[in-house]
Amino acid sequence: MSESNLQEVVKQKYGEAARQVAAGGTAKCGGGAELSCCDPITSNLYDEAQKAGLPAEAVAASLGCGNPTALAQLQPGEVVLDLGSGGGIDVLLSAKRVGPTGKAYGLDMTDEMLALARENQKKAGATNVKFLKGSIENIPLPENSVDVIISNCVINLSGDKDRVLAEAFRVLKPGGRLAVSDVVVRGEVPAEIRKSIELWVGCVAGALEEAEYREKLERAGFASIDVEPTRIYKAEEARDFLAAAGMDPEAVAPLIDGKFMSAFIRATKPAAPKSCCGPSCCS
Repeated sequence: MSESNLQEVVKQKYGEAARQVAAGGTAKCGGGAELSCCDPITSNLYDEAQKAGLPAEAVAASLGCGNPTALAQLQPGEVVLDLGSGGGIDVLLSAKRVGPTGKAYGLDMTDEMLALARENQKKAGATNVKFLKGSIENIPLPENSVDVIISNCVINLSGDKDRVLAEAFRVLKPGGRLAVSDVVVRGEVPAEIRKSIELWVGCVAGALEEAEYREKLERAGFASIDVEPTRIYKAEEARDFLAAAGMDPEAVAPLIDGKFMSAFIRATKPAAPKSCCGPSCCS
């Protein structure tokens, strides 16, 4: 499947998830009414204190695999960008952390999710937030304009992860930080899982192997790379997920047990060298 076709499939699935929330339900990101990466991957990511200050629709639309806002160490006054912001939960949480002197951007390509996120912004009364339409492969912000990039189980959905990471590097300020939650694989993944577009859209099949993730970050220019597992998934948790995708859980489960994990991925854009024109440092 081409990158453009994959992007359309992802857009359709997440558009439907947004419509489910707008109709008063809870988002499902997989291939059926009860098939999703939302359970167990998206369960219990936000504590009650965090959820208490958010519109219910922002919580219901959460389709992530981690809580990057809890780990990114955001500071007042910083500019934050959430890649694939969905219903806006991580943008709204980030906006609180960076305060009125900071700014929180959300980037999403799905019209339905953007409409839901902007409605959630109004309900939350967040004035330091802006939601942008676009793809994470082509970030509509100037270079060196963002202090921190977060993302929650979205980079794995891209068909061109090298482009995503290159774009993230471009828009980060020197010394800026990448702090994303994503699904990562340890070891080889069976071919039948890679071939399943339903699993790809459902957050699993597009996941990078851990060493490959590190290599791509290095290639993009990042330094201080760290991959910290936050949850390792057992095959038993994916039984219904596999069956709904047309696979035999008994046959596939032993091949994937413990290989998929949610991880918090940190990296930094190296700081620009300090300019010096004194006699001790200029030829």
